[in-house]
Amino acid sequence: MPDIQLPQYPESYWKASQTEHAKYPRLERHIETEVVVVGAGIAGITTAYVLIQHGYRVVLLEAGELLNGTTAHTTAKITAQHDLIYDELISSLGKDNALLYYQASMDALSFIKQTIEKHDISCGFTEQDAYVYTNSEHDLSKLENEASAYQELGIPGAYVDGIPLSLPALGAVKMGNQAQFHPLRYLQRLVELFVEKGGEIYTHTTAVDVHPGDKPIVVTGDGHRLSCAFVVSCTHFPFYDGHGFYFTRMHADRSYVLGIEAEEDYPGGMYLSAEEPKRSIRYTELSNGSKLIIVGGQGHKTGQGICTIQHYEALQKFAREHFKLTKISYRWSAQDLVTGDKIPFIGRITSSSPNIFIAAGFRKWGMTNGTFAALLIKELLTGQTSPYEELFAPSRALTLPTFGNLLADNLDVAKHLIGGKLQHVTRRPEHLEKDEGAIVQVNGKRAGGYRDEDGVLYLVDTTCTHMGCEVEWNNGDRTWDCPCHGSRFSIAGDVIEGPAEKPLKQIQG
Repeated sequence: MPDIQLPQYPESYWKASQTEHAKYPRLERHIETEVVVVGAGIAGITTAYVLIQHGYRVVLLEAGELLNGTTAHTTAKITAQHDLIYDELISSLGKDNALLYYQASMDALSFIKQTIEKHDISCGFTEQDAYVYTNSEHDLSKLENEASAYQELGIPGAYVDGIPLSLPALGAVKMGNQAQFHPLRYLQRLVELFVEKGGEIYTHTTAVDVHPGDKPIVVTGDGHRLSCAFVVSCTHFPFYDGHGFYFTRMHADRSYVLGIEAEEDYPGGMYLSAEEPKRSIRYTELSNGSKLIIVGGQGHKTGQGICTIQHYEALQKFAREHFKLTKISYRWSAQDLVTGDKIPFIGRITSSSPNIFIAAGFRKWGMTNGTFAALLIKELLTGQTSPYEELFAPSRALTLPTFGNLLADNLDVAKHLIGGKLQHVTRRPEHLEKDEGAIVQVNGKRAGGYRDEDGVLYLVDTTCTHMGCEVEWNNGDRTWDCPCHGSRFSIAGDVIEGPAEKPLKQIQG
């Protein structure tokens, strides 16, 4: 077998396939409109599309480039099988709420399918069976309990003794008639339909605040204002918190993906391991007709854990062991927000601001949760009642398990806040090799240093501009990541992921 090396830098199959979006300008004036949607992932674009189809005047703002965030790095499973969730939801929230969660995901799947058919969108949409499998005797009982939950809720699916994919599996729980697609081809068409209807899109325009009221005003980083009737935040962390303290109620997880090619034919289906470390597997077709197998997993809290390149190496080892591997074509990583009870925050940001909505905390299931968010927000914004409102309400009451998870997350934040300040650093910038980043000492203080392949040195203050935690070097993605709330910065200190809004300070050596 040939020696297969990982690509040197992360590169997304999705991103590599998208068209250019330079035609969308930066906002450079004040605007009056009906709805401002902030964030151009699947939730934001779908919300903008749905509302403009409903007759609203809509402006869509994106801090970076269009279709270049988590949606551009997803595994793009359109499924209601969100790991082993339904037995847990029945226990924690009751049968009725567990069924609502399932129905919300299936509503999203149906919407995507109908939209693709309506507009004849070529995006590789195929229906697939979904499996959560295990090769661990210890986890078999969890699968059996989940299968019982399927039966109790009337979910089409069952416990099965094996899976079509040639992986060791003692058993699995199967959910039929789920789907997969190419997300950017789908969303690119929604963007085109949005613009054709008169929608306005502004990229490289960062929304930083909202002045609430009957006519809320969105303020951008450049000081421009958008006066409107409704604001919808579809950013990872809500860019406007509204005293909801959402940065304390979610934590950021990173996960990793390889796009591989193999000799054997892929049998179809979408797969997720029940045990840790997670392994997520599906396929997509390349332009030459061959199948790219997408292998993901290795999730962990952002900015924490082992050297990130080791996560890619672990996936590479798994791929070599279980597939007749011929090529690793791509590697990339993604970031997702997880709420304390695993239910997304979708709805009014607080009861005192009924015209400001948020969609966040999709827990790695953004294709369905992001799409459903658009459907629910449309109902609430247009004054309709929804059976889903209470379950997904951002201001919902905390259950005891949720409170315990949030307490653990915030104790973890405190640990990293203090630990980073006490770290003793002896390495100096001149010790860095080419294409190497590390924590270094500059003028007696902690700093972040990276020397690029041309020998150019970048030095930044490692204090995160959000809440003052100390960022850590991410060797896999060449970024500075905050272990407290998941903010991420480029080698030059620019914000890549929020909740931070300001860049890291550049310093001189």
